[in-house]
Amino acid sequence: MNDLTQRKWLALLLFFLVIPQALQAAPPLEISWDDLIPPGVPYAEIIGEGDLDIENDYWRNPVYDANATKLNEELDGAYIRIPGFIIPLELEATGVTEFVLVPYLGACIHVPPPPPNQLVFVRTTTPWPSDDLWSPVWVIGKMSTELMTTEVAETGYALQAENIEVYEWESGALPRAQKPFLVLLQDLMKFARGN
Repeated sequence: MNDLTQRKWLALLLFFLVIPQALQAAPPLEISWDDLIPPGVPYAEIIGEGDLDIENDYWRNPVYDANATKLNEELDGAYIRIPGFIIPLELEATGVTEFVLVPYLGACIHVPPPPPNQLVFVRTTTPWPSDDLWSPVWVIGKMSTELMTTEVAETGYALQAENIEVYEWESGALPRAQKPFLVLLQDLMKFARGN
């Protein structure tokens, strides 16, 4: 090979080795819970409280309006980072490998779950320690829009977690949720009273 051809091959080889790594190293898109709702769609309202499973301490089958299952299709396939709290589904000796990520502490337990477009089913190959379940976390990975039913709620999104890390508090702020726990509880109380 002449010198020019060797340089071309070397440049081509470097291109194919470096570019894929650079593309993978792109930082995740940081999203909030508001981003899970498509633009212009209002937050879903509870129109039927469902049933309390007293034995397992979960609400079953709450009824939401049609906005509950409207998903932000722009997030399908996106590499994202989202904060939230863990509701464990698969708990092993080494930690949690499947969970529902929720926007606020206590969601799905003692109270009706948020609507499906505010819940993310997460699967991870690296278990999250079970002694750290009540701390808020950041979950990083590839998201898909996918309605599915879990033992605690119907979820609108699925996320294959690449990394999970403790949420660092910034000036006392909690991970943002479109509708905090107390507002959801007030909606439920209004519904129960018939307002």
